[in-house]
Amino acid sequence: MMAPRFFCPQLLAPRGLADLPPATAHHALRVLRLGIGDEVTLFNGEGGEYPGRIAEAGRGVRVRLDDWRDTERESPLGLVLAQALPSGDRMDWIVQKAVELGVAGIQPLSAARSVVKLSGERAVRRVEHWRQVAIAACEQCGRNRLPEVAPILDLRQWLGCLEQHNEVRRILLMPGAARRPRDLAGDGSFILLVGPEGGLCEEEAILARSAGFEGLALGPRILRTETAGPAMLAALGALHGDL
Repeated sequence: MMAPRFFCPQLLAPRGLADLPPATAHHALRVLRLGIGDEVTLFNGEGGEYPGRIAEAGRGVRVRLDDWRDTERESPLGLVLAQALPSGDRMDWIVQKAVELGVAGIQPLSAARSVVKLSGERAVRRVEHWRQVAIAACEQCGRNRLPEVAPILDLRQWLGCLEQHNEVRRILLMPGAARRPRDLAGDGSFILLVGPEGGLCEEEAILARSAGFEGLALGPRILRTETAGPAMLAALGALHGDL
């Protein structure tokens, strides 16, 4: 059984002491009911992890670290999920599952048919929330590197700013497309573009194709926006040896 894992954004050193952030310490003590002597694992997002034991538990939590372990659980693929904003709290679920499935980065996008419209301080707060969701997913699934959750961009603006890297395969998930995941051969990096409820508008679809995105369907059924991205990530992982 894996020991409880905590993200600790500080310099960690073998045989040293590390204080858990206040919110993390509260979760360890009040939710997980951990105490002195209990085993935990800390990581700071830069790779590898530190096993250790709780040395102090009171107003905070202090951990005595053991030696650093060069443990990585990253996907061999470079997977970026560009997700148009869905309604409600569905983005939380998408971020969580994408992280579990090995995504390297998540780009939230505001599309013409996005029900949710975020800007200014509201957008900043929501992105920070999604970053915390990603951290919690890393703690749960064993990843020691944090995938990037980028600031929200307008979909058209994002398409216009994409660099022309030929080695990055650009996939637009769209029902009815002729190509399927089995048609993607060879390892590599992928950008997956998923539209909101109702899909991309015609202008956005044209711009995506002009930016090098190729249409791909995940079978004969139409998937919900919150299902499509994680399903494609799982398919790529299975096809290229990560799952």
